[in-house]
Amino acid sequence: MITLSPDQISHIRHHAERTYPEECCGLLLGQMRSGSADRQVAETLALENAWNLQIEADLSLPDVLSQDLDRRRRYWIDPRDLLVVQRQARDRNLNIIGVYHSHTDHPAVPSECDRQLAWAEYSYIIVSVYQGRSRQLKSWCLDDNHQFQAELIKALPPDCSLGADTAICS
Repeated sequence: MITLSPDQISHIRHHAERTYPEECCGLLLGQMRSGSADRQVAETLALENAWNLQIEADLSLPDVLSQDLDRRRRYWIDPRDLLVVQRQARDRNLNIIGVYHSHTDHPAVPSECDRQLAWAEYSYIIVSVYQGRSRQLKSWCLDDNHQFQAELIKALPPDCSLGADTAICS
């Protein structure tokens, strides 16, 4: 389970709407609860989507993953940004506990590329944005077989309702 405040969920949704039709990305800072996989988000941090053709070349993705490779279908967090944020978070007794990004005109379901590039210890929040409006927000985490499993989201803004494992926002 991942716990976010209504303001944090709104921040993610608005970031996704502002960057549409490109994917947005950012980091989730917080704490893992002792003795469990539960995560408590203390801060959401919007970052620039650094995806470019050089990253595509460096990753050497299989052909099936290299179609439509631009910021409308892919995101990348610059490793330098990741290191800076990690140091700043540690100074505040926080950790990077996850990543968020958007899917433009697609469901909030991880792509095969998302799965290939994911790290096991993180939560991955995906917000779907259709024609500039966020519609669905889901969280995912990797299981022991490196497959994504839905993760319960705790805390909802007033304009969202909870499905089985999804926040549906109007």
